[in-house]
Amino acid sequence: MTADTLDLAPAPTLRAMSFWDQNFSGTDYKYGTAPNAFLVWQAPRLPPPSDVLVPGDGEGRNGVWLAQQGHCVTAMDGSAVGLQKAQALAAERGVPLQTVLGDLSDWAPAPASFDAVVLTFVHLPPAIRANAHRRLAAALRPGGLLLLEAFHPLQLQHSSGGPKDATMLYSPELLRADFAGQLEELMAWQGKVTLDEGPGHQGTAHVIRWIGRAPA
Repeated sequence: MTADTLDLAPAPTLRAMSFWDQNFSGTDYKYGTAPNAFLVWQAPRLPPPSDVLVPGDGEGRNGVWLAQQGHCVTAMDGSAVGLQKAQALAAERGVPLQTVLGDLSDWAPAPASFDAVVLTFVHLPPAIRANAHRRLAAALRPGGLLLLEAFHPLQLQHSSGGPKDATMLYSPELLRADFAGQLEELMAWQGKVTLDEGPGHQGTAHVIRWIGRAPA
């Protein structure tokens, strides 16, 4: 959400929610207001108007940009402070944005209710990750896409952001296991990129970029 990563998950617990409320409480945007570069690159896959779910959208940079492209966007996050800033950003740019306050440890969107799910640096602890991923994949309509960018375990060699706990970093094998039987893999790339996303994500990073498609 996205609540993008800093050193914790986007808010799987009340403690983490307080953490993200605190991090989003300033006037600046922790991860900037520009959309994620991978999302911009892959956006042509989503014909407008698509119904798009953006879990862990934090202060709204990705959800608002998608709304500007003509999509019907639902931004979900565990931080009420972040979602307030997302609504303010949407109002500033003159686009509608539906926001939902929720906890990815148990929150479930309606099945087959979205054309796309966008997960940008939404890192979850192992205890809830697989089930949360499966609930989000189940929200896709036939042929719907899940676009994901996250930090790879080799990100521990860099200081550009992300969890410092290797169990919260994602590999292609981990994602294939999480979405097995639900999504067809269309892309699985991992490597180095240069991040420029507000003060929270700056510099060389090692990421995974993954796209899955629900069966038609």
